[in-house]
Amino acid sequence: MKKILFLTLLVSLFFITACTNGKTQSLEGFYKDAKIENVDKVIIQDGSTGASKKITKQEQIDEFLSLIKDIEFTPQNNQEKRSGWRYGIALFDGKKDFKFTLNEIYNTYYDSNPDIHPIVDNYYKKLEIAEE
Repeated sequence: MKKILFLTLLVSLFFITACTNGKTQSLEGFYKDAKIENVDKVIIQDGSTGASKKITKQEQIDEFLSLIKDIEFTPQNNQEKRSGWRYGIALFDGKKDFKFTLNEIYNTYYDSNPDIHPIVDNYYKKLEIAEE
């Protein structure tokens, strides 16, 4: 009886952990895993207005990446589907891209540390690029 209970508990634990697809890592870890090595374009889209700004000057790209690359993303316990997002970001390396929102990467919801929202919001608002 104890073996069956233990086995049931073990299998249940496996299924619970299997539902959390993500792992804690830095944003740089995520885009490096996606084979994005040399970012040559960034597009930031405002989810509330639909407006987007494209960054192609390497100096601005490097500045933006230095602000966000070390932010740690930890999977949220609640992975229920949600709608809406504040900012979507696409990093390009030639034709390859890595797209994410501030709390979702590869269909997994995350908390960021430090909070990425004010960093991206501040950077987006100060960008002196014509909106597309």
